[in-house]
Amino acid sequence: MSSRKIIHTSKAPAPIGPYNQAVMAGNTLYISGQIPMDPNTGELISGDIKEETRQCMENLKAILLKASMGFGQVVKASIFVKDMNQFASVNEVYGSYFEPATAPARETVEVANLPKFVNVEISMIAVR
Repeated sequence: MSSRKIIHTSKAPAPIGPYNQAVMAGNTLYISGQIPMDPNTGELISGDIKEETRQCMENLKAILLKASMGFGQVVKASIFVKDMNQFASVNEVYGSYFEPATAPARETVEVANLPKFVNVEISMIAVR
């Protein structure tokens, strides 16, 4: 079995359950879903889906950086939204973090609810 290392940074929200921010297994980083929580204040960002998405992406960025990686190494993303009508706004912010030619594979799924009843959650897989 490949090596396994827990990745944790104070620059992203602490887990709110029995899981870790990310796990590095060999050369693959599995990042847990990030919600729009400000890691400095512990407060949820709400009311503007673009700002909520930006906070999710900044949390993901902090975890990637802690693992000495970046968005260019992301191979898979999963986006969960409460309202698919907000997809265009979420996609606009999400897309600003990637080069279109090398953007990762992705799915976007509308769900009934998310942790802490937020409007968006994003998880990623990256490879060195």
